[in-house]
Amino acid sequence: MNFARTLEFTLNGRVLSGADGSIASPSMRLLDLLRLQAGQTGTKEGCGEGECGACAVLVDGEVVNSCLVPVGQLHGRTVMSIEGLPRTDPLLEAFARAGATQCGICTPGMILAARALLDRQPDPSLDEVREALAGNLCRCTGYARIYAAVLDAATVRGGDA
Repeated sequence: MNFARTLEFTLNGRVLSGADGSIASPSMRLLDLLRLQAGQTGTKEGCGEGECGACAVLVDGEVVNSCLVPVGQLHGRTVMSIEGLPRTDPLLEAFARAGATQCGICTPGMILAARALLDRQPDPSLDEVREALAGNLCRCTGYARIYAAVLDAATVRGGDA
């Protein structure tokens, strides 16, 4: 017997659905689906081993490294890449104001990790910001401006989601 498995998940507000690998092979990495099939190239591959956070996205509001997630695990879930973040999100302006970006490789993952933090904790301490971003490596900025940007965005948001 051959049982067709339908895969359906939401990517940046758009439902993707298909059976028998029509979206992607269930073993395909989410990172590859984002970049190669969905045209969401903001998500970067830094290490391919889940160590650097350059490929971080949100799955059901939680930070995951998309290089480690097989597409087959996404059925019924919601995925947000950096392209799904509203352009009006205070994090984007805060990162620009603080000069928290350099080469840009880590920036999308940092911003999404910060988004997940601010959704959980609207008024985080510096230690909470450091802990939330610990899985995202930056080789350019030294982190101080990134942390400042997250704290600034929290202030701008005023604790509102």
